[in-house]
Order: sequence, then C-alpha cells, then structure tokens
Amino acid sequence: MPRRIKHAKPLIFVFCEGESEQAYTDFLKQRFANVAVIKRPSATGLFEEADRRFQKDPKFRDYAEVTDEIWFFFDVETKDIGKWEQRLAMIKRLRRLRRNPNIRVRLLMTTGCIEYWLMLHYKMFSPPVLEVADKERILAEVVAREASYVKGDYEATARIAERYPIAVEHAEKILCNLLSDGLPGLEDTDERNQWLCKQCKTFSTVNEAITFLEQLHR
Repeated sequence: MPRRIKHAKPLIFVFCEGESEQAYTDFLKQRFANVAVIKRPSATGLFEEADRRFQKDPKFRDYAEVTDEIWFFFDVETKDIGKWEQRLAMIKRLRRLRRNPNIRVRLLMTTGCIEYWLMLHYKMFSPPVLEVADKERILAEVVAREASYVKGDYEATARIAERYPIAVEHAEKILCNLLSDGLPGLEDTDERNQWLCKQCKTFSTVNEAITFLEQLHR
C-alpha cells in the first residue's frame, strides 16, 4: 500500500544532469538538513527520468502525494532549445501528481556549464559560456581557485559551495540585468523559464533554490 506519511519538513526530489550537480545537491542536503528533506536518485537524468520514476518506481510514485517540490539541476545549452515544449508538458504532469497544492517544480539552470555557477561564488561576471572553449576557460578559472576540483568531486565542490551567499547575490544581480534584454520578469514562471531556456543568455537560477532553503530557517 502506498505510504502517505507526511514529512514535517518539505520533501524535495532533485534530478541532476551530471555528477557535479549531484555533488552540489549533496552539499545542500547536508547544509539544510534541519529544514528540508532533500533526496536525489543515484543515477543522473532529468525530465524523462523524473517522469518515468514517478510513474513506475514505487520509491518515487508512492511518495508523490507527500512530495513538496521537484528540482531539475541542469545546464542551458543551444542544443536543447527545441526540447522546451516537451519538457514543459512533463513539468505540468509532475505538478499534478499532488493536489491542494500542486507539487512545486523548480528549474536550477546555469548557462553552459555548472562551473559558471561555481565561479559566481568568487566573482560577479557574465561572459559567453556556450562554446567548448568558453566552458574550458571557466573550468580553468574554477581550478585556479580550487586546485583539487574535478567534476563530481564532493569535497572540492563543498569547499566552493561554502561561499554560496556570494553566489546568490551575484546571480540575483545578473538576472536583474537581463530585464533590459527582454526577460519577462524575475518571478519563477513558465514564461520566464521558457525565455531563459530559449535565449541562452548567461545566467544561473540556482540561487533561487538556495534562497528558498534559507527562508525555511525563518
């Protein structure tokens, strides 16, 4: 019989594109364990993975009614522009897994590569991050500040993530700057997220998930 035990803390499932996103999620899981229950699959995978898990995997399906939020942690790249409509259909389906209220779906997006989000922990900047050379340059900057960093390494990622208040401030400013480029608004809406996914400007919205977790402390 499906379990219907409601967690005292918000229950959040996080689906990650890669191992670096998983490592950062694990940092958030530990840092905010007193205010939220954060779970993630051991395997990587995004929208299709979540859709499949909540339909067929009892570990997810039976918790749908008590799931508060589902997060997708991924890079925004030009090759994925045509996937927005399909992804939005799955987002809407996932929201309806729980009623009164629906499940909240957040998109933790970063242009090009997660290393851009990591660099926001050190400085405010918004360079192009779509070409291979751009990503390699950002990765080199991260390694210059955290020499042991490699993708998926928890210890190195956690040392960088300790500076998350700086990254949150920088990411908020960058999103505000996009208003002059046509961003429909700062509120987390499907319209805004479609614009971000299709325009591929340099930005990150990981800050919004962290702000949510911080507000749970209050």
